[in-house]
Amino acid sequence: MLTISDITYRLGDRLLLDHASASLPDGARVGLLGRNGTGKTTLFKIITGDLSPEGGQISLPRGRRIGGVAQEAPGGPESLIEVVLAADTERTALLAEAETATEPHRIAEIATRLADIEAHSAPARAATVLHGLGFDEAAQQRPCSDFSGGWRMRVALAAVLFSEPDLLLLDEPTNYLDLEGTLWLYDYLERYPHTVLVVSHDRELLDTCVDHILHLDQGKLTIYRGGYSSFAKQRAEKQMQLAKAKEKQDAERKHLQAFVDRFKAKATKARQAQSRVKRLEKMETIATIVDRDVQPFSLPGPERPLSPPMIVLDDVAAGYGERKVLSRLNLTLLPDDRIALLGSNGNGKSTFCKLLGGRLAPLSGEMRRSSKLQTAYFAQHQLDELRLEDTPVAHLRDLMPDAPEAKVRSKAAQIGFPAAKAETPVKNLSGGEKARLMLGLAAFGGPHLLILDEPTNHLDIDSRTALVNAINDYPGAVILVSHDRFLIESCADRLWIVGNGTVKNFDGDMEDYRSLVLGAGKAARREKPAAEAPQTAAKVDDRKGAAVKRAAQGPLRQKLNLAEAKIAKLTGLIEKVDGVLGNGSAFARDPNKARELSKQRAVLAKTLEAAEEEWLELSAELESA
Repeated sequence: MLTISDITYRLGDRLLLDHASASLPDGARVGLLGRNGTGKTTLFKIITGDLSPEGGQISLPRGRRIGGVAQEAPGGPESLIEVVLAADTERTALLAEAETATEPHRIAEIATRLADIEAHSAPARAATVLHGLGFDEAAQQRPCSDFSGGWRMRVALAAVLFSEPDLLLLDEPTNYLDLEGTLWLYDYLERYPHTVLVVSHDRELLDTCVDHILHLDQGKLTIYRGGYSSFAKQRAEKQMQLAKAKEKQDAERKHLQAFVDRFKAKATKARQAQSRVKRLEKMETIATIVDRDVQPFSLPGPERPLSPPMIVLDDVAAGYGERKVLSRLNLTLLPDDRIALLGSNGNGKSTFCKLLGGRLAPLSGEMRRSSKLQTAYFAQHQLDELRLEDTPVAHLRDLMPDAPEAKVRSKAAQIGFPAAKAETPVKNLSGGEKARLMLGLAAFGGPHLLILDEPTNHLDIDSRTALVNAINDYPGAVILVSHDRFLIESCADRLWIVGNGTVKNFDGDMEDYRSLVLGAGKAARREKPAAEAPQTAAKVDDRKGAAVKRAAQGPLRQKLNLAEAKIAKLTGLIEKVDGVLGNGSAFARDPNKARELSKQRAVLAKTLEAAEEEWLELSAELESA
């Protein structure tokens, strides 16, 4: 359907596309893949005609429509449903003409065409798309101007999906969606009836929604059959084959050159030497696939882990002023927990993160936090807090005012800014580099709890893999909010669902949650927080039932508190013994005392381990109750 022929394009002195060619099959769903900055968005603009290449051409069958998300989000007084319906320009034009047409033959033509394009079902189809992207029936009737930029971008996405162009171009469509909207989009793209070309670093999307990968690397385009996993395997095999072929070619080249060097001056061998020179000149160099190394992420853990539990919420409510967003929070966070928060945007995930991070005090209930707990909080909006004119080194120097320059630069290299990159002003860094810097600054002190709110935006696939590795190597607790299903499945051990004004454990995996979102849960998943809903008799009964349950759990909580006190006491005794043992000179005259203390420490450590096991059993029993 789409043919890209010998396209060349330069941006300044950078050659982004170098005689690039590819052909997309009709009806294919293609993922356009490449490192950040390689020219993927540029290629989109060439396909749409917004940019003109230096050479080559784009071919598309006559009459085929190209559609992409508008760069500027709609923001006028029109309702969301009106904006989406207007994206079908043919239907809009025919309806307008039907209002004024008087010639009977033309009126019949208009009616026939409206029936052919199923214009009567357009409002229902538009509403379905909007609902899938997070807009309930009431929101669909509100003007665009009521919504923030991120939500208006969802409307722009809904508009192009509704119009169903013959070639659908999507550039990072999940960046402004929550997990629920992302899961819906996966399902929609799997069933899309025409050709799709999507730029994405979302591995789940590239594995479930596409059947071809178009790879842009070093200015060239290569198309592979299958999704991302198949592409990675094929590319690795090709890389291995090219490496072997190059090794063989290098050996042959070395042999030929040695013959030439040895015999070029001898008259009897001059002809053979000249023949080998010509062979060397005609030999085409085999270019191997060279993957650029990705800087690892640095997430240092705490110097000393905390004794469990780290945070305990007992009937806690959270919100702003008198407005409750979350209530009935009865949860426990352990020092090594890896928890992903599920739930639509607006249900309170950010409020819950602020509560755990100590940025928001509870409105009611009891919240017990370890006195030594240190938290690190990363959210995309924090990127605006970076000083645009300053460098990564300057930002780190604020945290290391007394450290020598060499140590500051060493830390900059550790978080991914070596050599000259450390002196690059923030305004010249890419979105991914800014996220890397902000994450490094947030986790600088080795926190016990790491709260990550959409950390993968602006990161390419290789950088996302590096982040997964860093999170899995991090020894503390992690709270994760992300629309990236691969990240959640790779890093989270537990799932908590935020909805209906509370946070609860989700007893299932991501596939179960996907079924909930796309199945029976569709109609109910966009509910308002409980604080905004009227107080019904059922809710009063719920509160009474919860109070009875808490009373029944009283003895169990008392045992848990005693276990916590025992752990704290044993930990303190071990620290005291360690302090005495650490002073080696104290036992110079009495080594027997040192041995005795060492034995006592071993006994204390064993007792502490048993106490912690008891606490874990009690905690599990309380949660199940």
